[in-house]
Amino acid sequence: MVRAGGILKFAALIFAFLLAVFLAFQLLEINMDFKLGSMISRSLPANEVSMKPVRYKCGLSKSCPPGHFTFKMASGAASVVGPRVCLEDKLLMSGVKNNVGRGINIALVNGKTGDVIKTAFFDMWAGDVAPFIKLLKEIEDGTVVMMASFDEPSTKLNDEARKLISDLGSSAVSNLGFRDNWIFVGGKGIKTKSPFEQHIKNSADTNKFEGWPEVLEMEGCLPKRQD
Repeated sequence: MVRAGGILKFAALIFAFLLAVFLAFQLLEINMDFKLGSMISRSLPANEVSMKPVRYKCGLSKSCPPGHFTFKMASGAASVVGPRVCLEDKLLMSGVKNNVGRGINIALVNGKTGDVIKTAFFDMWAGDVAPFIKLLKEIEDGTVVMMASFDEPSTKLNDEARKLISDLGSSAVSNLGFRDNWIFVGGKGIKTKSPFEQHIKNSADTNKFEGWPEVLEMEGCLPKRQD
């Protein structure tokens, strides 16, 4: 009986020892897996670790290179929805901000810092073009100029105003007509015509809305002023 009891105790000790060794290896394996997983997640690019879509400034499809401003803008929709102007992920003008109106909407931005200098709109249907011309003449060199039409941008837009806008880099302003849609980004002191401009004519054959063409949208990267 004594021998049998001793054998049972010895077997129990062996079992306890093997169980302890097994549990130790299990804990070591879990710890190693955790550390390895952590190391892998740190080494992977952020877009592979997270499945969340990457969002760029102003909702662009990609980021702009260093030394550039990110922008996105849209013309007005008929006479109902006002234009939108976004720069560096900041909404400069929109119906929500209540700073847009019929005619030509304009935002002036510091070409070095991206700071907003002024936003305004000028009624080109029933308003006076003189205040608009005055503003255009006062724009300083190096200023980024962003313009968007809403409803009717051309009736009061005389030759002097068109020439001043053309000097800012516009190619289409000379042909801007009744209820055309137009968006433009240029600058004071620009030496060439701006690549950032869209224009669509008001035509009964192609209009998306009754009496107005479709909304124009444009996005891109504006070089910052370096001097």
